[in-house]
Amino acid sequence: MLARPVHCVSYSSGIGQYVPLPTNLPLLTHNSLTKPTDPDRRLRPEDHALKPHDRYPLQSYTSHGYEVLSLSISPDNSTFASAGGDKLVFHWDVTTAKTLRRFEGHFSRINAVTHNDDASVLISGSYDATVRLWDLKSQSRKAVQVLEDAKDSVTSVCAKGCEVLVGSVDGRVRNYDVRMGRCFVDLIGWPVTSVAVTADGNALLVGALDGGIRLMDKVNGGMLQCYRGHVNEDFRVRSCFGEGEKYVITGSEDGWVWVYDLLEGKVVEKLKGHGGRL
Repeated sequence: MLARPVHCVSYSSGIGQYVPLPTNLPLLTHNSLTKPTDPDRRLRPEDHALKPHDRYPLQSYTSHGYEVLSLSISPDNSTFASAGGDKLVFHWDVTTAKTLRRFEGHFSRINAVTHNDDASVLISGSYDATVRLWDLKSQSRKAVQVLEDAKDSVTSVCAKGCEVLVGSVDGRVRNYDVRMGRCFVDLIGWPVTSVAVTADGNALLVGALDGGIRLMDKVNGGMLQCYRGHVNEDFRVRSCFGEGEKYVITGSEDGWVWVYDLLEGKVVEKLKGHGGRL
């Protein structure tokens, strides 16, 4: 049981492990399956439906001095990045729990961090309204590129190919083609809380403080679908795709988890498990 608030949770690419991020130190990796009493016993279906107290921590990561707000796990699960209130980005070795790199340059808390597709670059977005790109293959600790077009806090970043997608409180989603040096802007009109991109890179999922989530055509900015019902008026509530992009999943300020059908936009499930904002 964690004694401090958790800002976000991320699963590794395989099954069985996740990393919760508490308000302060330390970061913990947990096994989401039962701790086997017999090491030779194979996993059984009932092992995937356990009570919270049956989970056990695998590793602890300690370096951050303030709350941890975002996490990104590399595709091969060997490393992960964390960022938060201390204005730093840490790059970790999962197995040894050692810090591989520490990047600094932001002037305020970092709200979001993510890897690019091949995990050669880290991308961080901050309350200082900048996005910084960090080269993991170089020994330099300075950002290789700084994107400064946002007029307010950057809340979300994601990457697809040579594109970096940025959501901001200024009500815009910016799509940077870093290879060609171009930037395309979609006006949402409300502070953006989350941005995600489909696997084929053709559509964006954009959450905003008007309480709506928009599925948008990345090429022309047209709205393909809108999802409403959950509550998102004051806080950064994140949304994502689920089950092979069949569903849209989001938290809500009323403590519910909402699940929408991607194509029809209808609510297919509501999950209650929290007494407050989610």
